[in-house]
Amino acid sequence: MTVVVDPYDDVVHTRAALASHAPQYGRLTVHPTPGTDAVIALAYDVLAALGKPVPVAGYSPHLDTGHAWAIAAGWILATPITQLTLLRAHLLTPHRFKGLMVLRRRTGIRLVLVCHRPSMRTFLERELRQVDHVVAEASALLPEATPAVLDRQLPSASRPLANRWIGLPALTTLKAFDDATGSCRCAAPLAADLDFFPPVMPPVTETEVSWRLHRATAHPYLAAQLATAVFTAASTTQLATAHVRDLCADGTTITLHDQGLRRGCMTHPVPEWARPLLRAAALLRQIGSTTSGPLFADPLGYGGLPSLMAFAEECRLRPPQPPRSRLHRTRRGTAPVLKEPVRTVWPVCTAHYWRTWMGDEPDRMEGCPYPPPFTRKTIERRKKGWLPPDYGLRELRHLR
Repeated sequence: MTVVVDPYDDVVHTRAALASHAPQYGRLTVHPTPGTDAVIALAYDVLAALGKPVPVAGYSPHLDTGHAWAIAAGWILATPITQLTLLRAHLLTPHRFKGLMVLRRRTGIRLVLVCHRPSMRTFLERELRQVDHVVAEASALLPEATPAVLDRQLPSASRPLANRWIGLPALTTLKAFDDATGSCRCAAPLAADLDFFPPVMPPVTETEVSWRLHRATAHPYLAAQLATAVFTAASTTQLATAHVRDLCADGTTITLHDQGLRRGCMTHPVPEWARPLLRAAALLRQIGSTTSGPLFADPLGYGGLPSLMAFAEECRLRPPQPPRSRLHRTRRGTAPVLKEPVRTVWPVCTAHYWRTWMGDEPDRMEGCPYPPPFTRKTIERRKKGWLPPDYGLRELRHLR
């Protein structure tokens, strides 16, 4: 721990501390909300510095403040952050200092406290005697610097798909009508070895989806569940089978189970942008309860969160929608502006089902396009134009 003394509250040092904020490089700077000394407020300030929306939905800060600190610890452990700089540390109260110590003990993060007064509070001096720390002058550690531009403050021109609905073919198979199956401990083969290839997103779409999911919610298990649906094309019943043990230790692969209803249990590679989300979900469960349990369930047991499909709509992500009806041009020769549909259509698609007894269950696409091919054979045929445009209909499967 490092205590930085800024006796004259120089704005140059404050700007230097704020300019050092770079979560992608492991540095986090927290500027506490003025006018409050609540413990939950400081935890929310840490989450806000991580780019997460606050307050955290689904929890009551009057009943428990530990959930916010646990969520912050999960995100810090899952990201490359190694240093946390706290401004206005001379205003810390005993309870807020205790919360910081719990966060430091859970994450092993290097803590830098910036005191903007010639001397610290008595209780803070007493507490610091019990931990290893060094005292430094602000002129040595916080020289004058130009404030950095935070990634969340970048202009929307750098995000071509900002504020637009994104239709993801992988979400076409999200909604299911069958019950969730039990998880097993099988050594599932890779999806590619089973000739299953989920839809691949273009780089621009992948960047935008990653940006939204990393900032849409403070709950890592909710963002991780939607991210897994995006890169695996799994249904809600398959996602419910994922446990902490099914995620590789480094977050590079995840195993989903379905007992052969679709393509069988398989292991999917996790793209780099989604690994922090899944690792944060697993780490939060280890902090909140045990090292086992459902990966995409709330380990703190509060609930009150939106469903997965409602959360996807909050992120403006959905399956490709039915084609819009063409409107005739007006007499002036200008076409009317088409508005976004009020209701998102979530189809029930059985294209990935495997067992023959599922053949009697009809697809309920409601006008939505079927998902793209998912095997080597069908992908090559689609490239050569051999597949019908309504790929996926059961009555056309004998023509492949």
